[in-house]
Order: sequence, then C-alpha cells, then structure tokens
Amino acid sequence: MSNAPTPVSDEKVAFYLEEDHHPESSTSIGFWLYMMSDALIFATLFAVYAVLGRSYAAGPAPADLFDLRLIALNTAMLLFSSITYGFAMLRMEKNDKAGTIMWLGITGLFGLAFLGIELYEFSHLIHEGATPQRSAFLSAFFTLVGTHGLHVTFGIIWLVTLMIQVKKMGLIEENRRRLMCLSMFWHFLDVIWIGVFSFVYLMGVL
Repeated sequence: MSNAPTPVSDEKVAFYLEEDHHPESSTSIGFWLYMMSDALIFATLFAVYAVLGRSYAAGPAPADLFDLRLIALNTAMLLFSSITYGFAMLRMEKNDKAGTIMWLGITGLFGLAFLGIELYEFSHLIHEGATPQRSAFLSAFFTLVGTHGLHVTFGIIWLVTLMIQVKKMGLIEENRRRLMCLSMFWHFLDVIWIGVFSFVYLMGVL
C-alpha cells in the first residue's frame, strides 16, 4: 500500500493560502467592526426618520399609504428566513453538507420573497405619486427601508457565494466561520426589520 500524500489541487491551495492571511481573530474583529458601523448607519437613519417622519408637506401620511397586511406578510418572510438559517447551522453542526446547502437555499428563497414584496410596495407607492421627492417623510422612509433592502440583497449574494463554496470545499473550518458570520449578519437584519416594522409601519398607521 502506498503512503504517498494525496495531491492537493491548485484551487484548494489558493483557497487555504487566502485564509492564512486572515486568521480567525482578525476575521472576527473585522466583522464586528463592520457590524458596529452598520448599526451606527441604521441608528442614524432611524434618527432622521424620527425627525422627518411627520413632515408630510401636505402630502400623504403613513396611514394613507401603508398596507399592514402586506407588510406583515413581508415580515413573516424575513422571520421564516432566520428560522431556516438556524436549521442550516444545525445541519452544519451535524457535518451534513447536503442539508446545510438545502436550508441555505430555502433561506435565500425567503429572502428573495421579502425583496420581491418590498419592490412591489415601492412600485405601488411611486405609482400613487408617493415618490421620495414628495415630502421629507417619504425621503426618510425610502432611504431607511431601501438601505435595509440593499443589505438583504447583499446578504443573499453572500449566501449564494457560501453555498457554492460549501458545495466545492465542504464544511471546512473556513466555511464554518464564514457561515457563522453570515448568520450574525442575517439575524442582525431581522432585528433591524422588526424595528422598521414597529417604528415606521405600526406607529405610522396606528
């Protein structure tokens, strides 16, 4: 029986070499710095909305525009995506590559459903004449909700990238760390959206 080492492809060598330049501690610190900067961005946008949220300029108010049933459905899509991401992490702990990829895919579908409903809401508001230029309230609304939507879009791109990496490289330590980072990011977006739903939509209508 030959004891010769198994050859490693150039692709995997490049994959590991790239990780060698970014040890776990550096990755964690960099990611938390990014999360804190994101939290500051959303805190600023919430503060701006708090100041401008009642400046209607004789235009429509939240009660005239928002459909709470549609927004509740959209909220459910994002909440379900957090649950399915949790299932993906459980399968990762079981070292179940196929199950991890499957639940990540379901999470991505819920994320796409959330974005689709949000785009429908935006197009409906613009069709009704409620454009960002109409009033300070609408400018602040589109900026806050749109920024969150952009983050969800980025999260879906990140998720698809990780699905490809897990399929090619498996549940190696580097991919596990990346999945953990995306998990924190995804749940962070969930928390931000609950704030948007409560502060912008519920308080606006009620």
